[in-house]
Amino acid sequence: MYALYSLLTAAGMFLLSPYFLVRGLIQRKYLSNIPERFGWRFPPELSAGKTAAPAQQQSIWIHAVSVGEVLASIPLALELKKRFPLHRLVVSTTTITGQKLARERMRFADAIFYFPMDWRGPIRKALAAARASAVIIIETEIWPNFLRECRRSQVPVIFVNGRLSERSFRGFGRTLTYSAGLLAGFLREVLGDATLFLMQSEEDAGRLIRLGAPTERVIVTGNLKYDLALPDETNLSAWLQSELARSGRAPLLVAGSVLANEEALVLRAFARVEHEFPRAFLVLAPRKPAQFENAAAIVARSGHIFLRRSDITLNGSGVAGFSEPVSVFLLDSLGGLAELYRKADAVFVGGSLVSGGGHNILEPAAFGKVPVYGTSMENFREMSAKFLAAGAAVQVSNGEELGAAWAGLLREPERAARMGAIARKLVERNRGATQRVLGHIENVIGAGGART
Repeated sequence: MYALYSLLTAAGMFLLSPYFLVRGLIQRKYLSNIPERFGWRFPPELSAGKTAAPAQQQSIWIHAVSVGEVLASIPLALELKKRFPLHRLVVSTTTITGQKLARERMRFADAIFYFPMDWRGPIRKALAAARASAVIIIETEIWPNFLRECRRSQVPVIFVNGRLSERSFRGFGRTLTYSAGLLAGFLREVLGDATLFLMQSEEDAGRLIRLGAPTERVIVTGNLKYDLALPDETNLSAWLQSELARSGRAPLLVAGSVLANEEALVLRAFARVEHEFPRAFLVLAPRKPAQFENAAAIVARSGHIFLRRSDITLNGSGVAGFSEPVSVFLLDSLGGLAELYRKADAVFVGGSLVSGGGHNILEPAAFGKVPVYGTSMENFREMSAKFLAAGAAVQVSNGEELGAAWAGLLREPERAARMGAIARKLVERNRGATQRVLGHIENVIGAGGART
């Protein structure tokens, strides 16, 4: 079955290679990470441990797929660095955006690189270069060949902050049914290669066990994302605050992690707010760099005068300003969103008014802001329900409702402050997953990496 899986993934890669080649040439994506993904070349710092003293040769390898996983892993990675000073800490990502964010926020790591393709050759080369004593995979990205090669190399693999949504579980179930049970044994074998599954909730754990994970290796430890590390004020947030004060612009609305086809909905909501608050100002932060140009075109068509982050230069308090008519700031850069939530009078968390599954609402909540989001929250269903039940969030169905929700919070600042305080308390009350996870990791690594 492993041979068939490898053959199918290779065939898929071959069929899709023209697409990736064209996009790579046009958008300068994908091609730069091919040597690392195929194990042909790694960053020199990844293999630096080979020349270190024997006690310092091994590493702890954290794999965080993309932006959300990188952010969730930062507090854990910092603690691992403290608790295992004789180990190197290396971090891999799958996406380009995740790689950029890891390099920006995890400079304490000894190496940052791209996760290998799920074939035996690239995996063995990556394991040899990293010399990992343990691999920690954030959430539940399951790669059969990778797990198999780690088991053969006696490298324990620990899934951390694991989740399995009801939608994904149903998808697995349909696949197993259509295969007439042939894939059920394969999936059990794959899951059996992992050392531990540290899951976010009882529901996530139960679904994984029903798919075939060994019950004794599945443990509920909570959600790492509640332990997020809040950033300090930056030049960008200080500059924006001073510019808004200078130009008399208020209130400030921040729409973060906005997906394609959501920009127009956010702008429609902003126009609704402007009727009541004509000096309002919007920060629009697209989720992915590929959206930046299209988002700029959409803002231009809306009739709003806007300024792009890429068009300003900051040093200290900032050397650029915006002219009086500017009402929209397009955050066309990676990073910088979290600290802008701190300054906001009202926020929107994107990926939720379109079928995106939602994004993390905890950053604005930790700053005492009321998370406003759409109905597509499949990836954060439990978190969303918890906040709504506590009266700490607002859910909307379209751009008109978003505009009304924003205007309502701005019109009633006492209600907004009360809801924001509840949101902050929810974040604080649910912290602690990092310490529970660390205890289990120490049990594995401290036992010489023995399987549990």
